[in-house]
Order: sequence, then C-alpha cells, then structure tokens
Amino acid sequence: MQVTDSLVTLAATNLEILVNFYTAFLNQQPRKYIPNVYAEYQLPGVKLGIFQPKATHEAEFAALTQSKMSLCLEVKDLKDAIAHLTNLGYPPPGKIITASHGQEIYSYDPDGNRIILHQETRNSKENF
Repeated sequence: MQVTDSLVTLAATNLEILVNFYTAFLNQQPRKYIPNVYAEYQLPGVKLGIFQPKATHEAEFAALTQSKMSLCLEVKDLKDAIAHLTNLGYPPPGKIITASHGQEIYSYDPDGNRIILHQETRNSKENF
C-alpha cells in the first residue's frame, strides 16, 4: 500500500458554525467549500497520534456521545494560541498540562470536538 495523501474529517451538526469557527481559528478560508455540505482546510502535515488518556480523562473518552479522537495541533507559542481561542469566545476550560512531549491544553470547537494545542519543548524529542 502506498498512501498519497491524508485527511481527517469532523462530522458537524451545523456545518456553517464549524466553518466560521475553523476559518477564524486557523486564519484561513477553506481550500474547498460547498455551502451546507463540505469545507476543507489545508494544514501542514497530518499526524495520527494514538494515546492512552490519563485517568482523570478516561470517563470523557469512554462516553458514547464523545469522540475518542482529538484534533492535535502543534503550535509555536501555546500562550498565543490560547489567547486566540479566548478571543474567538472559546477559552480552554482547563490548565496547561506538562506532558513528556511538551506542554498542551485541551479545548473544544462549537460541536464539542476536542482540540489539543501542543507546544513542544526543546528537549522533548529526546524523550522518544
């Protein structure tokens, strides 16, 4: 098998609300857009991360109404990204977490999809 491209999709209960959110959040217009049907944004590389949730988050991932997948975005400056989300009206509900790979914070889009904003620390690559 030879993979030539990758795409992660989110199902939306109200497409236009999510299109407006991601257009503002990502500071870009959709690359492809069919009103009330489909929107697509081009992001730098797509990575698939598989992780075991911390015990404090297991119930959230186990809930049938919640997705077990998160949109993880690596950012250059986590505090700037948090300020950007807050300005959009979606402040992250928790604190910055220090993980083995850097610092991160969880937030949610208007449909409740989990967004993990991550800033790698200088020495975190050495941990893998």
